Amino acid sequence: MSAKEDLYDRAVDLIADDKLEAAVAAYREAIALDAEYADAWQGLALVYNDLGRHDEAIAAAKRLCELTPEDVLAHTTLSRMYQAAGMVPEAETAGAKARMLDWKRQLREPKPE
Repeated sequence: MSAKEDLYDRAVDLIADDKLEAAVAAYREAIALDAEYADAWQGLALVYNDLGRHDEAIAAAKRLCELTPEDVLAHTTLSRMYQAAGMVPEAETAGAKARMLDWKRQLREPKPE
């Protein structure tokens, strides 16, 4: 396992132990090793949200969407972060993007015969 993955796993364990600030630091270290590590950006957005640090949660979720623009979960996460911040129109826009991506994914799937 790589160092960034070790840091990611440590962050997950820290969250389980309710050590959220330490989890932020571990995610940040993982991102310092690989600025495009989408899983760490996802985790960072969620832990910032848990801490009530909505602006930082939104920024992390936006970065996640930049890295994985076709990922339904990324846009769903951004929608959730906006919703938690009370930014309903933005949450609805991000949620609509997630639904659209999911519909496109469903259309690409082979139909059962």
